[in-house]
Amino acid sequence: MSARSFQGELQIPRRHVVVFCDDAFGPQSERWIDLIPDGRHRILPVFDGGFDAAHPACRPRVEAFFDAHSTRFDRASTLVVPGGEMAKNDPQVVESVLASIHAENICRQSFVAIFGGGAVLDAVGFAASIAHRGVKVLRFPTTTLAQDDAGIGVKNGVNHHNEKNWRGVFSVPTAVVNDFSLLATLSARDWRSGFSEAVKVALLKDAGEFERLEQDAEAIARRSEPESQRAIVRSAELHWQHIVEGGDPFEDEIARPLDYGHWSAHRLERLTQGELKHGEAVAIGLGIDAALAVELGRSTPDFQRRVLSVLHKFGFTLDHPQLDDPSELFVGIEQFRAHLGGALVLTLVAEPGVSFDIHDADFASISGAIERHRSMVRTLQV
Repeated sequence: MSARSFQGELQIPRRHVVVFCDDAFGPQSERWIDLIPDGRHRILPVFDGGFDAAHPACRPRVEAFFDAHSTRFDRASTLVVPGGEMAKNDPQVVESVLASIHAENICRQSFVAIFGGGAVLDAVGFAASIAHRGVKVLRFPTTTLAQDDAGIGVKNGVNHHNEKNWRGVFSVPTAVVNDFSLLATLSARDWRSGFSEAVKVALLKDAGEFERLEQDAEAIARRSEPESQRAIVRSAELHWQHIVEGGDPFEDEIARPLDYGHWSAHRLERLTQGELKHGEAVAIGLGIDAALAVELGRSTPDFQRRVLSVLHKFGFTLDHPQLDDPSELFVGIEQFRAHLGGALVLTLVAEPGVSFDIHDADFASISGAIERHRSMVRTLQV
């Protein structure tokens, strides 16, 4: 018999829905409940332990809400998991979610409702995605970073082999419900952390939005609602547009522009053993990448100063002792190269809204960029 082959394209439609509201479990609940398929669905609420401790009234209110809507939801026992980067570092977090999914009879027509920051969304979402080959997920992000970036993405993952997100999958949530009321208890540090990602995506995609962030940074740092909510919505929209309309939602291509500023950020997180939060590390990473563009002759010191100035207005600390040894940070370049599959592509920005890719970065240029970055940071502190 002659050799035969079969070829065809699989079309797998997925809707990626992001909803904004001020009280997801009050009068505005219909905005997301209407996205749930008809019928009664088993639902497993999972809470970020840090959020649960800071916002103790939320969990009983959510449980009462699901119970009151018993024609739509059959509530399982709530699970509380550690928050922060521990959620991604401790394998027991994923195991505890899998155990609850099994014990509470959560099936592929059920939902896992996740309340937490980006790390908990990642870890719990990863567990849901590997149970029964995929349990449906509702995300309720509880940090600025999760609402304007991490919760919008279609990725889940946990850390392994001392590397960020080494284990992970692509999985589109049924809905992302950005409830501004869930941000009320954030510390000043956690509040500002999300806005480094807003700066990142504006630099990549919207020069006008970057200018608006320059104008509004101090008001946002004071937590003024109009400016803060507008910036969160626009950042989420720009991230969402890249995923839905950018042509590469599952990152089959090598270039990953949304990782601008992240090769060094991920390395700094590991070097500081989580002492630097993701958003804080990204702020430093954006500064280093802006300096690298200047070092390569593709941008200007004025652009670098604008990037550092807006981050400084948000309240970020833009230097760290781990930058004393550039060779330690340079390891992040090789880790990023491996993450991309062996071919290095770094997306940099020449000016707001104008990006370019480089395919190599030697130690001399990286160490020069770090020194350039630190030198300009010192001028901001005078």
